[in-house]
Parts: sequence; C-alpha cells; structure tokens
Amino acid sequence: MLRFLKWVGVVSLTLVIVGVVFLYVTPPELVRVGANYTAKMVCSNAFLTDRAPQDVLKTDVQAPGHPLLTIMNIDVDRDNEQVRAGLFGIFGNGFAIHRKGYGCVSVPDGDLSKVVKFKPIDTAVETNTNQIWPDGNTINFSPSEKLETILDDEDLAGNGMRAIVVVKNGKIIGQRFGKGFDKDTRLLGWSMTKSVTSAIVGRLMKQGKIGEDPDSLFPEWENDNRKSIKLSDLLGMASDLAWNEGYGSVSDVTRLLYLEPDGKSFVVGSKLNTSDGSKIGKQFNYSSGTSVLISAYWQSLFDNAEAATTFPREQLFEPLGMTSAVLEADARGSFTGGSYMYATAYDWARFGQFLLQKGEWKGEQLLLDGYTDWMTKPHPASEGKYANGHIWRAEPNYKRVEEGDEFKGNVFWLAGHDGQSIAVLPDQNMVVVRLGLTPSKTGYFPSRLLSAVIRATE
Repeated sequence: MLRFLKWVGVVSLTLVIVGVVFLYVTPPELVRVGANYTAKMVCSNAFLTDRAPQDVLKTDVQAPGHPLLTIMNIDVDRDNEQVRAGLFGIFGNGFAIHRKGYGCVSVPDGDLSKVVKFKPIDTAVETNTNQIWPDGNTINFSPSEKLETILDDEDLAGNGMRAIVVVKNGKIIGQRFGKGFDKDTRLLGWSMTKSVTSAIVGRLMKQGKIGEDPDSLFPEWENDNRKSIKLSDLLGMASDLAWNEGYGSVSDVTRLLYLEPDGKSFVVGSKLNTSDGSKIGKQFNYSSGTSVLISAYWQSLFDNAEAATTFPREQLFEPLGMTSAVLEADARGSFTGGSYMYATAYDWARFGQFLLQKGEWKGEQLLLDGYTDWMTKPHPASEGKYANGHIWRAEPNYKRVEEGDEFKGNVFWLAGHDGQSIAVLPDQNMVVVRLGLTPSKTGYFPSRLLSAVIRATE
C-alpha cells in the first residue's frame, strides 16, 4: 500500500508539473484573452486616469464576476509604464504598455520591437476655470429641484454609475459623479468610439480626402467579391463579412482585441458569409471588426503614419475642445476604432452636442454638409435598430424604442459595453451622457433615466 501511494503521489506530482509547464509555455487562448484584457484595462486606467492599479483590478476587471478574471494578478512597472498580468500572476503572459498621447496597447505577442512608436505628446486634461462649458469646464446653472431628484435616484442612475451629464439648449443643467470620479476623470466609452470613428469619416469627406461611398477598400479584396463592399456597408454594419461579436470567450472580437497585435491584417482577412456577395448591404451583423476596417481605410489615405495618427486630435478633438480625448491604437499602429476611446464626461457631452448641432461648432461646419442626417438615418438592413453611420436608433441593450412610445420626438444613441450611453434628442435640444460600469446582466436600460430627465425638464 505504501508503494502504491508513493506511486500515485509521484504520478500526481508529475501531472501537476506537466500541467504547470503547459500553462506557462502554451497557455490556452481563453487564459491569454483574460490576461491581456486585464493588463490592458489596468494599464489604460492607471496611466490615462491615474487610478490605483489594484483598485482597477478589483473593481473593473474582477468585480463583474467572470470566474477566469477573479484569479488574475498584475505587476505594474511605473518607470517603463508597462503592466503584466496572468492567471495567479504567472500564466497567460498578459502584457500592455503606455504610449504617451495614445493610451495603452495590448502586446499579445510580447514583441516590443514591433510595437509602433508614436511621438510622445502631452494629453493632460485641461481644467479651464475661466469659461463656461462648452468653451471651458466651468458650469453655471441654478439646480432644478425636479432634475436633482431624478439624478439622485440610484435606480435611474444605475448600479456602477460613474458620470451623468445633462445638456439642454447648449448648457449643462445637471450632473452627477460616482464616488472616486469627477469632471476631470477620463472614462472609457467602449463602442461609443464607433460613432467617433464615423465622425472622423465625415471630417475627411468635408476635406475631400474621402469621396462619395468608395469601394475596393483594400488591395487584399481586389480578387474576390469583397471588393464590392462599400464604406457605407461598413458604417451600417451590413458588409456581410463573417464576424462573431460574442464576449466572455474566444471569439472574433476578443481575438481582435487581446490576441492579435495587428488588428487590420486580422480583420482584412475576414471572409464573406455569402461568397457571391449577394448579401452585401442587406444583412445586419454588429461587428467591431468593421470599425477597425474603417479606421485602417482612412489611415491608408495619408502619405505618412504620423499625419494619420494625429488627424483625430488635430482635426476633430481640438476644434471641439475635447482636450481629454485619447483614441487608442493597436500594437501595429491601427486605431481600434470600435472600442477604445477615453474622455471625460464633459468631453463626451461635447461630442454629443456636436452631433446635435449637425457637425457645426462655433460657426464652422466640420463635417460634410448633410452627413449627420445621413449618419443618423436608420439603415434598412437593421430593421430600424441601427443607423447608417455607426449610431443606434434603438436604445442600448437592443431594446427597441419606437418614436412616440417612450420619448417625445426623435432620439438616437451612442452606446457602449457595460452601460455607456449618450442619448441625443434633437426635438428637445438635449444631450444626456451616462457612463459607468454596469454589465448588461443587471438589466439596466438608460431609457428610464432619459424619460425621467425629459419629464423633469419640460
């Protein structure tokens, strides 16, 4: 019996050692996704928002409850602005680095020599106290008792709320911030970034750099039916490119964000669902990959990479006074135009106001004339849920909002993962920003907040 127990012990120990070596040398892709996600989230929040890394790990990464993420640990190198993460701090090889002015980037292959270097620029949040928003960051309003009561309602604000900003007639009339957050805190918009990508396209059209609905967008598509995909097909999520947007496992979107250092090459390689191209423009399929393709396309129009990478800041953010906005790019320099933009709640509100004003700011039309009308018009492939230009006509979490049902008049949405939303209401001349960490499983719908705000401000 003793010999048998010793034999069992030796075999068990051997299996454990083999398993540990396997996890360390060739970790499963799901472990790598979790490790790189952890490193990226901690890196961006530590170096863009100056939040404590352990707080980000516990609150943003682990608290939502995915079992894999609850056992991730991190190592933060502040001198080199790098974050490593892994299962128990060992397995998965998660790695992210900060590039000053361009946020953080996941480096899933660990190869620093191939990470595109950007010229460092200062992106400190400007807290102009001399001018009233939107010209500066000072607010001046007499609080409405009705609106204040609405903003104090925790059920309407939603669990994990970090910022609410209400703008009416071009002025902030109400706001709330969650504990530890304020008007100077950059907050991740997740897929609200898609609408920013669409605005960048409208800016380039205004400047004549993009013509009317181009096709043949990439050389890799020239020899098959993908050459028929138009820019409008990508903007309307109707390209017919195969794509899985599922989160919580290894899917196309998680592979794009956390396993592929070159997002452009990965998504350009996507195949059509119907090889003959018969469904291009006719079938809706929500895809963060299309936003990467749009970014890769417009970046390719510039003669040099530096001119492309500075374009959003110089030609869109700076004119709008969005001094805090940071649009992150992947390890090879392509903007991750569907997911990763950080900005303060005040700057997100500026962008919503910009769309409300149909692309006009301080008397200058920055987007192509008529672009926002087209951008916010429902795309036929989505049965009215999604618009032509990376904008939702249904509320976040895909709850259909019929005109005249929950809201009076027109409304369109910028929407992002974990409860990010900007509602733009032209008929009320209103913008309502709501940001936070509110997973969809909580069943939160920002339309309840929006309906209450409308009633309180009528």
